[in-house]
Amino acid sequence: MQDTYQIWEWLADVKDPEVPALSVIDLGIVREVKVDDAKNVSIAITPTYSGCPAMDAIALGIRMALTGRGFGKIAIDYQLSPPWTTDWLTEEGKRKLKAYGIAPPVNEDMGSDTDALFQTPLVPCPRCQSEETTLISRYGPTACKALYQCQTCKEPFEYFKCH
Repeated sequence: MQDTYQIWEWLADVKDPEVPALSVIDLGIVREVKVDDAKNVSIAITPTYSGCPAMDAIALGIRMALTGRGFGKIAIDYQLSPPWTTDWLTEEGKRKLKAYGIAPPVNEDMGSDTDALFQTPLVPCPRCQSEETTLISRYGPTACKALYQCQTCKEPFEYFKCH
């Protein structure tokens, strides 16, 4: 079991290529780590979005973190169920997002009807904390983020969308 604990520590150094302030542990995408007696490793990861283009780079980062550390085969399995949710982000990950200039997810109850999909959450500015912000685009540079602008400090910022 010592190997398993050590692997979790090493994975905390594997960064998300789209948000390098976050590790795969901060994101909560590592679902399981198993090591057998022959030191073969199996790691289950869940993509933040189906078809997330960063998953291959993340898998490579995981392999590189474990290569040369005495492990045999390294198998990385993509676990799609249950689907990833922003609830899996660690509190440390949310803090890191904000420090990086990306507003962390805001878990607001916007109802259950289909109109809730088109409501805009109140997202505080990660720089000045003002709640006077405006949605610029529902889609940012990646599918998991939206673009906002702070009306107080006038700075644009990304918002890590809830799902």
